[in-house]
Amino acid sequence: MIRCKRVYDEAAQDDGYRVLVDRLWPRGMKKADLHCDEWARMLAPSTELRKAFHSETIDFIGFSKCYREELKQAGDAAQTLAKRARKETITLLYGAKNTEQNHALVLADFLRHLEG
Repeated sequence: MIRCKRVYDEAAQDDGYRVLVDRLWPRGMKKADLHCDEWARMLAPSTELRKAFHSETIDFIGFSKCYREELKQAGDAAQTLAKRARKETITLLYGAKNTEQNHALVLADFLRHLEG
């Protein structure tokens, strides 16, 4: 099972394996205060794509399409996380304010559909 959660939300027992999926460390968050098992920067959107989305140069649909193309190049990192999700709960942690349109949701969907 794959869940998505803001890094600023409290950790829960049922979060399972917690993975930070932002390229940058979350603002205002001390490393000692964030319980995560892995920081998967390589699965975060590229800096260029992230900036284009945040500046509204592209919309969420365009962002999602471009991000999925980037994820196809992520290779083993995505495959490894997808395999883990088949065996246990993983929670993708993100810092974005928008809980309905963010890269963690796209990544979760991508991981759910990986074969293997």
